[in-house]
Amino acid sequence: MKNRTLVFEETFKEGVLPNELYWDYDVGGGGWGNKELQYYTRADSDNIRISDGKLLISAIKEEMENHPITSTRLVSRGKQHWLYGRFEIRAKMPSGKGTWPAIWMLGIDEEKTGWPRMGEIDIMEHVGRDQDTIHFSLHTGKYNHRKGTQITHTTKIEGVTERFCDYVMEWDEEKILFEVDGIEHCRFYKKDYADSWPFDKPHYLILNVAIGGGFGGSVDMDCLPATMEVESIRVYQ
Repeated sequence: MKNRTLVFEETFKEGVLPNELYWDYDVGGGGWGNKELQYYTRADSDNIRISDGKLLISAIKEEMENHPITSTRLVSRGKQHWLYGRFEIRAKMPSGKGTWPAIWMLGIDEEKTGWPRMGEIDIMEHVGRDQDTIHFSLHTGKYNHRKGTQITHTTKIEGVTERFCDYVMEWDEEKILFEVDGIEHCRFYKKDYADSWPFDKPHYLILNVAIGGGFGGSVDMDCLPATMEVESIRVYQ
């Protein structure tokens, strides 16, 4: 990896909960803009914990504020953000109809400009209704899923719920590209979307397990608890 420096690393070897110097939580329900079923809790060990060198994010059957499911949305907002770099996340996805785990980023202009103008980078998404299909996407003011114009690519990767995979996003001044286990699957160039490209400003990282909603679809409650396991996060610049 030429001329790069490791600027952030999490290997989840210490503690019971994620390091509060690096991580915070989005809390609440209300569907999160996608009619999702879960209520996100704060630092609840039923939904998030470190065990055996892994971060575990679990959606479980639990009533909370009129929601039938609780889960976690872990964010680095206000703690860690980056402009450009190589992002490597080693993780294993949960399975089951209705599960919607994601590793993604939002622009720090969120409060000022709102979604999707601040930018969204989906390093990976997996929905259990379409087993082993991985989605890589960018959302901007002009190109986003609400308009059906999102910048996106999907690919089949066998066994993502049975083994750990290395999900990688390379981001620089000219492009964003996505790899899994050392294989590049797509790249998107700024020059092709220059009329709506907010990816020249810092973004923060998000890891969550959503359930149901417009993308997750109908839910098999018997698949719960559903856990995304994360072994490591590394950022190089």
